[in-house]
Amino acid sequence: MPPRMSTAMAGQEPALAQGLPPLELNPGLVSDPGLKPVAAKLIAGERLDAADGLALMTSQDLLGLGALAHAARLAKNGLATHYVLNRQINYSNICGNRCTFCAFWREPDGEGAYLLSPQEAAALAAEHPEMDLAELHIVGSCHPELGLDYYCELLRALGAARPKATLKAFTAAEIDHFACREGISAREVLKRFMDCGLRALTGGGAEVFSPRVRAKLCPTKTSGQRWLEVSGQAHALGLPTNATMLYGHIETPQERVEHLLALRDQQDLSGGFSAFIPLAFHPDNTGLGDISRTTGLDDLRVVAASRLLLDNIPHIKAYWVMLGPKVAQVALNFGADDLDGTIVEERITHTAGATTAKGMTEAELRHLITSAGFVPVRRDSFYRSLEQD
Repeated sequence: MPPRMSTAMAGQEPALAQGLPPLELNPGLVSDPGLKPVAAKLIAGERLDAADGLALMTSQDLLGLGALAHAARLAKNGLATHYVLNRQINYSNICGNRCTFCAFWREPDGEGAYLLSPQEAAALAAEHPEMDLAELHIVGSCHPELGLDYYCELLRALGAARPKATLKAFTAAEIDHFACREGISAREVLKRFMDCGLRALTGGGAEVFSPRVRAKLCPTKTSGQRWLEVSGQAHALGLPTNATMLYGHIETPQERVEHLLALRDQQDLSGGFSAFIPLAFHPDNTGLGDISRTTGLDDLRVVAASRLLLDNIPHIKAYWVMLGPKVAQVALNFGADDLDGTIVEERITHTAGATTAKGMTEAELRHLITSAGFVPVRRDSFYRSLEQD
């Protein structure tokens, strides 16, 4: 039997996502008095506000948070837990932004600096021909010298190497950088890339939208407001995107909540965010090496708060590369319904000290899902099921 496909197709203008219905949950599972008004709102089907978000983001009632977020997860996605057969390709680490939190970037003549030719990137994509890849996930850097011709050739070469795989490429920050360098609009960049096979944007580059944080950690990078604008322009062209938040460095709980609510507002306007991915900061080899890594409580709290605040974004990812497989598995009970994918060769987080594997097999992903009591759903880039009947 052919794979099951939903009626939503890539290239269509995105429909506005729906919020949460009134949730069925036992308020007695919540012990934190600060969460009880939040539970009451969720039971009544009311949208959460900034004060509710701060209560979620600061609560130590882990079981209460899990109860609330799991109820929202069930309402959104049931027991379905998604994954994709994908490969990440990082075309270059040469970047002019020099973000303090990043261990990946290099100066053009720095030790370890590299730039893949389109042909070299295509050769990587063609590896493991036995893998039925559904997606190529392509991100790199804000290279100070490359023009659009390079990126167009890159997309065409990757598409030729893996014609069945969706090209999910570049962050909104990269798109803005390309546009500024070329002196054209982000919309024009997106349209040219779509002609070369681009079908979705990745969600990176958002970091934390707080101007205070960005002034200290990434002052030359695309602003948070501009990141949202470019994402909205992609949505208007029918390009779905992901959204992210890098947490666990110098941001405050309030700034986390403000970031999530800004994403929710943008989703209300343009409706094109497919998934939200909380990214736990890894400090090794960065300019913030004295910061401790996030705790399990914080990781699960952010996942849960994200599911509850982002009522209009369909999916929440537990990114196993940053969380580790075990915490990612637990996060499936805290609102997450997606483990990302096979990845094959992750570089960016591992440069910052990640100790997880660089890739995971499909069998390993399915085992994590089924052993936690959920139903694995192999998907494509647009959350269409590729499960066989």
